[in-house]
Amino acid sequence: MFFEEPTPTHVIAHISDTHLLGGGRKLFSRVDVKKNLTELLERLRATGMTFDALVFTGDLADVAEPEAYRWIRGQVEPIAQELGARVIWVMGNHDEREPYARELFDEESDGSPHDRVYDINGLRIISLDSTVPGYHHGELEDSQLDWLTAELSTPAKHGTVLALHHPPIRSHNPLVRMIELFRQDKLEKVLRGSDVRTILGGHLHYSTFGTFAGIPVAVASATCYTVDLGTSKDSLMTAVDGGQSIQLVHVYDDTVVHTVVPVDEFPQLAAYPSALRALADTMDETQIIEMVSNKASEFNQAESKSSAGEY
Repeated sequence: MFFEEPTPTHVIAHISDTHLLGGGRKLFSRVDVKKNLTELLERLRATGMTFDALVFTGDLADVAEPEAYRWIRGQVEPIAQELGARVIWVMGNHDEREPYARELFDEESDGSPHDRVYDINGLRIISLDSTVPGYHHGELEDSQLDWLTAELSTPAKHGTVLALHHPPIRSHNPLVRMIELFRQDKLEKVLRGSDVRTILGGHLHYSTFGTFAGIPVAVASATCYTVDLGTSKDSLMTAVDGGQSIQLVHVYDDTVVHTVVPVDEFPQLAAYPSALRALADTMDETQIIEMVSNKASEFNQAESKSSAGEY
């Protein structure tokens, strides 16, 4: 059929910086971070999509309260099971290793980094702890780099996704550079030439993309608050309650596609019913082009009149 296209081998929801608080407290006394996350999870459920993994790239809790970790685990795990997804947690600079390990993994932490490897139907996802206890910047210990080198020495069937809180990506903001991932050159030597296909990060509170060691890097914004990079020159950095988003990651045999999805639902201007796909499956290529691509078709003329406010 004309609409036949490659099917992704894996679909991931990349979520970051939930910054949850215990009790009913709101972030900055204004942002209902629990509501943001629960509504997001409902949005994922409503898509009808099957997800292979839900990857949370750090700063799960704002001040590392055990109650916040218990709450997020209680909210996420049942939905993930319903979606058919594995939950992958990643440490962030606002998280603390002891409550993180105890509440999310039922383990006691010895204070060492929390690095984990997951095999998701042939796709290897590595959760790498880039945190430095007591500090907000990120750094990887030599022992972590040695461990990562050993893990990557054997390629995975569908390659590897690396997830860490502090992304190895440049920021033009001088304040962000003070708390970025340090010693990036050490990580670059480990990753260059490996089977890592994409790097997922958070920390920045805005969506951005780049490359590192020849590998695409995708930073998910945040579900709590975002950083407005279009702020006035009078401010070094501005945090706002708006524009929160996540990313969908579609892994194909030949590429990885990252798509930004807003946390909030907005007023609908137009919609195409799912029945349209079934209709298209009854047409040949020429018929589909004439209906959907031809500007003079009845289908497009109706859409043009609607967008122009003619009816």
